[in-house]
Amino acid sequence: MQDQATAPFGFKDVNAKQKQGMVNDVFSAVASRYDQMNDLMSGGLHRLWKDDFITKLNPPRNDTAFKVLDVAGGSGDIAFRILEAGGPGTDVTITDINPQMLGEGKKRAEKLSFEGTYDFAVANAEKLAFPDNHFDAYTISFGIRNVTNIDKALAEAYRVLKPGGRFMCLEFSQVDIPGFDKIYDAYSFTAVPAIGKVVTGDGQPYRYLVESIRTFPNQQNFKAMIMQAGFEQVTYTNLSGGIVAIHSGWKI
Repeated sequence: MQDQATAPFGFKDVNAKQKQGMVNDVFSAVASRYDQMNDLMSGGLHRLWKDDFITKLNPPRNDTAFKVLDVAGGSGDIAFRILEAGGPGTDVTITDINPQMLGEGKKRAEKLSFEGTYDFAVANAEKLAFPDNHFDAYTISFGIRNVTNIDKALAEAYRVLKPGGRFMCLEFSQVDIPGFDKIYDAYSFTAVPAIGKVVTGDGQPYRYLVESIRTFPNQQNFKAMIMQAGFEQVTYTNLSGGIVAIHSGWKI
């Protein structure tokens, strides 16, 4: 279990009660340039990773009811992909703790149309205002590492999923190719904050985001956390040499 008094904010330990506000400040600062942020951090690869994520989720393409909760998904990037891949029975609830991020998602949604349905809600991943056994799938993409207490978020994911429901997480992870990790670190800690400063005028949010990746549990440790929350048949798939991983688990 995570320490309740402190929580990692990048490489620093901060008061756990203060972390969420600090994370909110980071994402408020980059909300209007969120897609650019992901392009900067991944060299554009995040688009391919997200496509792989949706392929693994495999939403039904017919009118079968398929209720998805997309957590920390304010920009709509994952939700809109789910709606594009799914049929008219697909319904996605897009949540984020940051209203600015949700605002960006709403702007994007106004320009798009889908067969399925969607709505937006401000919500904390650690305390979701949804009933038990309600969703067929829970997705979270590049968001769980920013949660103050990951164990609580996983417990909430388990609670709101129906029996037979699926938890899926796309997150930066630990590179598993010897030598490549050093190249990746050099790019992350020098290029990403520098480019972020040029684009947005402030490189500090990007430095935090890079540091948050390094402090997140590796693939095996995060798998163990998902299993501890009660999920079964937990697996992970590395992408791009472990830069990111897709974790999957089922509520049986």
